[in-house]
Amino acid sequence: MREECSKIGLEPDIIFEEVSQMEWVKRLNESIRYIEEHLTGEIDYGQLGKIACCSAYHYQRMFTYMAGVSLSEYIRRRRMSLAAVDLQGGGRVIDIAAKYGYSSPTAFNRAFQGVHGVAPSAVRGEGISVKSYPPITFRISVKGAEEMEYRIETKEAFRIVGVSCPLERELEKNFAVVPQMWQDAAVNGTIGKLAGMMDTPPMGLLGVSACGDAEQWKYFIAVSSTKDNGGFEEYTVPAATWAVFSGEGTNTSIQELEQRIVTEWLPSSGYEYGSAPDIEVYLNPDPQNAKYEVWIPVVQKDSGKGL
Repeated sequence: MREECSKIGLEPDIIFEEVSQMEWVKRLNESIRYIEEHLTGEIDYGQLGKIACCSAYHYQRMFTYMAGVSLSEYIRRRRMSLAAVDLQGGGRVIDIAAKYGYSSPTAFNRAFQGVHGVAPSAVRGEGISVKSYPPITFRISVKGAEEMEYRIETKEAFRIVGVSCPLERELEKNFAVVPQMWQDAAVNGTIGKLAGMMDTPPMGLLGVSACGDAEQWKYFIAVSSTKDNGGFEEYTVPAATWAVFSGEGTNTSIQELEQRIVTEWLPSSGYEYGSAPDIEVYLNPDPQNAKYEVWIPVVQKDSGKGL
């Protein structure tokens, strides 16, 4: 197809980039349709990942960066928007709570007030204002005026040693867990001990999100090492290919870089998410002026698909 594009005067790489973006947006919008069709039932995060051709973990991260709101909060807002309409139509609170998956009126009341600022029972009266959150529609937007440098790293499986904590399948529930884990590791001497065990690439203190669909989700603070584990937990990072981006600054700046990777680079890169862990490599320990790398697992798309 690239040869055919050249024959008719079109730049094949530009055409492929546009098709990649269109496929990306199509998948995301198909996932939104799935959510809409299951608002009164169970929403399977794994199925959302399959629709978008990635893991449930990566789908949630991608959704948050693209939509500006967590997946669980988006679903809550959509359900409470529809619940308000049902209440305005005279429905009973207990029936509507059950319709949208709440096992108790108390939990439903809490969610409803969190979105609308009023109790469900008040909505049945006239003159009460509620909020409406329509379904998201993803569209291609022009971004990327600032360049992004990256390299591709293909590695055989490697062993890490460190400490871990379990992660919830809803990422929103983990927002406070990982920062607290880093703080504890700094205070109790874990980071210093791990630094002395580091002896194989990637050379740096690692934050590893091991969140495959078929494994218990865990976050590791670790190093790559061939030494005795010293009582620390071991984990084998599988062989994979990563796109590696470098940066420096604070924790906020690394989050901004990760958002740019997902919203600007990935849609038109010719790659899609792979199934290996995400890795943050901290090359120096200063939290206010860190030098770091973000490793995103990738697989190359079929360049001829859809062209």
